[in-house]
Amino acid sequence: MRKSASSTLAAAGALTLMLGSLAIAPQAALAAGASVVEEGKAIAFNRKKGNCLACHKMKDGTLEGNIGPALVNMADRYPDKKDLRAQIWDATQVNPNTIMPPYGKYKILTEEEIDKVVEFIYTR
Repeated sequence: MRKSASSTLAAAGALTLMLGSLAIAPQAALAAGASVVEEGKAIAFNRKKGNCLACHKMKDGTLEGNIGPALVNMADRYPDKKDLRAQIWDATQVNPNTIMPPYGKYKILTEEEIDKVVEFIYTR
């Protein structure tokens, strides 16, 4: 059975909607075959997951916080990506008085999710 032009356009439109909602639905990013950076963005911007925007200003963010530093020039600030990952995994190792949640230590995010967030944040 051949697909009609309208069903092909409908499928393309659905895919566009899925990709446009990455900040809300990380599972849509996976279903659409999004890159690791896009998946990391979806996790970081998700208010029930990374929730980075609650404290940090970031490009493309909405309702950003200002408690933490702006996430800009991250590759310059963290030349070794392992240090950025360690900061996200448990910021209390560098600053015991930080209010940043230890995303790895308390299993707020999985190791895979942390890796994806690192890839995204590193592009900022």
